[in-house]
Amino acid sequence: MKAINLKTEYLINPIGIDITKPRLFWSCEGGIEQKAYCISAVDGDGNELWNSGKVESSAMTHIVWGGSAVNARTKVIWKVKLWDEKGKAGEWSEPAAFETGIDQWKAKWICGDYRVNKRKRYPVDCFRRSFGIDRKVKSARLYITACGIYEARLNNSRVGNFVLAPGHTDYRKRIQYQTYDVTGLIEAGENILSVELADGWYRGSTGAWGLRNQYGTKTKLIAQLEIKFTDGTNKEIVTDGNWQWSNDGPVRFADNKDGEIVDANRRPSYSKAAAVTECAVVPRASNNVFVTEHEVFKPQKSISPSGRIILDFRQNIAGYIAFKLNAAGGEKITLRFGEMLDKDGELTLKNIQCVSKKITTPLQKVEYICKKGENLYKTKFAVFGFRYAEVDTTLEIDPNAFTAIAVYSDLEETGSFDSSNRLLNQFVKNTMWSLKNNSADVPTDCPTRERHGWTGDSQIFCESAGYLMNYIPFARKHLNDVFDWQRKDGCLPQIAPSGGVDFYMYTLNGSVGWADAGVLIPYRYWKLFGDDGLIKDNYDNMARYARFMMKRCGKTGFMAKPLGLKGDPKKYAVNSGQSYGEWAEPAEVHPNDWKDMVAPHPEVSTAYTSYIMSLMTEIAEFLEKPQDAELYRRYAEKCKLACQALVETKAYSLDTDRQAQLVRPLFLKLLSEKQKEFAKKRLVKAMENFGWRIGTGFLSTPFMLYVLADIDTGYAYRLLENEEMPGWLYMPKNGATTIWESWEGTSAQGGIASLNHYSKGACCEWLFKEMCGINVDGKNHFIIAPKPGGHFSFAKAEYKSVFGTVKSGWEIKNGETVFHITVPANTTADIALPNGTKRTLAAGEYTF
Repeated sequence: MKAINLKTEYLINPIGIDITKPRLFWSCEGGIEQKAYCISAVDGDGNELWNSGKVESSAMTHIVWGGSAVNARTKVIWKVKLWDEKGKAGEWSEPAAFETGIDQWKAKWICGDYRVNKRKRYPVDCFRRSFGIDRKVKSARLYITACGIYEARLNNSRVGNFVLAPGHTDYRKRIQYQTYDVTGLIEAGENILSVELADGWYRGSTGAWGLRNQYGTKTKLIAQLEIKFTDGTNKEIVTDGNWQWSNDGPVRFADNKDGEIVDANRRPSYSKAAAVTECAVVPRASNNVFVTEHEVFKPQKSISPSGRIILDFRQNIAGYIAFKLNAAGGEKITLRFGEMLDKDGELTLKNIQCVSKKITTPLQKVEYICKKGENLYKTKFAVFGFRYAEVDTTLEIDPNAFTAIAVYSDLEETGSFDSSNRLLNQFVKNTMWSLKNNSADVPTDCPTRERHGWTGDSQIFCESAGYLMNYIPFARKHLNDVFDWQRKDGCLPQIAPSGGVDFYMYTLNGSVGWADAGVLIPYRYWKLFGDDGLIKDNYDNMARYARFMMKRCGKTGFMAKPLGLKGDPKKYAVNSGQSYGEWAEPAEVHPNDWKDMVAPHPEVSTAYTSYIMSLMTEIAEFLEKPQDAELYRRYAEKCKLACQALVETKAYSLDTDRQAQLVRPLFLKLLSEKQKEFAKKRLVKAMENFGWRIGTGFLSTPFMLYVLADIDTGYAYRLLENEEMPGWLYMPKNGATTIWESWEGTSAQGGIASLNHYSKGACCEWLFKEMCGINVDGKNHFIIAPKPGGHFSFAKAEYKSVFGTVKSGWEIKNGETVFHITVPANTTADIALPNGTKRTLAAGEYTF
């Protein structure tokens, strides 16, 4: 038996983490059961840091570092030996590594030497420092971050492969630094370290209306290059007043939403000195994956009716473009990027732009002025959501000269799905693409218009994301953003980080289904990844939010209508606070109205208050906090009674065709037995009345297939296989390569609707958990209970869990259903098949 897939805090060989006693992970290969393990760890010089000795345990995840706390700037190389069920020792694993980051900054923050007018835009700042090397280098690390977006180069070679660094946070509270191994870039003699600094999220366009200066007005940089020599001496190059600066380089304008203006004929003069400035926030490690470049696409070229060149990359992505062209010098190339063509075949950005007399945003545009000879361009300081690029130039255009590059956080894919339904397979691929396209350090709603870290989107999709990707380090960073925002009264945000949020939306913070992400994501990942760290680390903040929810019970807010309740139901119903309610149901079910964001939604708010309190009860009991658990339990039960009373009123009756009003209380288990039976029958009737098309909005769509399958598995498949609008398969049937914001596509909301929202792909969790039956059930254990149905001849899923790769699938052969199941080494699985077969399986491959 051998340990494989070694990770540190879910990361593959991370560099620059600040967790001094990290948790270690591996999977097992070969053998049936791991009886013992031994971890051996040394530093970069081979000195032993920790040897666990032989530990009698089957644990292979969340193994806490057992040595002394790892010092800063220490590289740790570790490996694992396993003993199998026969007591036989296996070979040592391939080594893995992690490296701790910096603990003390000697560098100073620097900025451009100019006075900022916050109404103006400025070219990219260019900084430079030269230094000499006269000894043999052993190792070199660059620790760097910025308020803005930077790109560093050492001796004209790009440092690292991270883009859009340092990522998006509320820079007033948290700034992430990056660590780069630059040993191979250091040269004997003179060296030059240069950095370009753009506005980024810090003072560039954010939110739907491109609000600027949301975190500050003065972009700034801090960097510390630490070099160790083979003779035992060290050298440090730090940002200070000795750095050169100018802003006369080639990038004349850079905005992460609007794009870039580049004059390739320019070179920075570095004619002035950088100014030393201050920053109250001490940079810290993100302990997360960073944004990097990924898939590349070549276009098909066409000419629009107006004569414009259109490049079709045939996949809607978040990313940017690169090209290689020869020019005489002075020619201009203008590129605009968008998701769609209009009915006449022209590029349009109408579905993603906000337009007023003063502003049109986002522009998603690159203007490039050529130099003589070969021109190499790749966007540095912007990212666009697009499938199409419109090219305006006098140059002859060869489409092969252009490349679209997908850009997203470097998440490892862990889930795959295949079936006999081509449209469903494409829908899953589209969901994966929308997940990638909305994962540039923040789980955004879309990569075009708003680019906000909406907590409603992140919470409904987190379980699907957890199956599709190794998402937990990314989610951990997102939770940092969520709790960084938290108010003193415990309220949690609708959007985090909050830069670019329109002022009138402030009162919607705390909206259930959105703010609940602060509880729902830690809870769900505790279950999916077997990780109690998120609930332990965030419990105090989660408890503060729970108390915030309690304070709303029994109150009547602005524009609230009387509920007609008495006694405890009146005392525990939530009829205060602005909230989004279900949000974005199909227009023919419940058209969006401005009052939906102003008035309370007691049927939604009371339901989610009960739900959150029930989860907090379970969490508090696990953490051995009995008094807290009792308080949460009381609110969960009383709010549940309020829900039962609400549905007996005319205004919130279960006798309705609005599917969300039925699915929500059924999934959250809020109804009495009598109400539950009525709601199930009424839901089937509502489905019949709507032609078995989906009629839920944001919050209840992930619940729908579970609820229908609980009534009759055939009902779930009937809805899943629907190809009409509104429906999941309607999107790929109409050529979509990503998931739409609205069920109606761009025909909804006056045409303002992104074609790249992952939220409606949240049903993918059902494909893994129910259709193929893969469920994580605690340490080293799965429950596999597939549910065949519909017109499918086969379906199969594979999930690379923290406990190993588990597979489950089924196919129809000669009128019989054949099941194929793979249980990974050192795990067991309880299987439950539709014919009543139940067995507990050890590791291995099985056919039933």
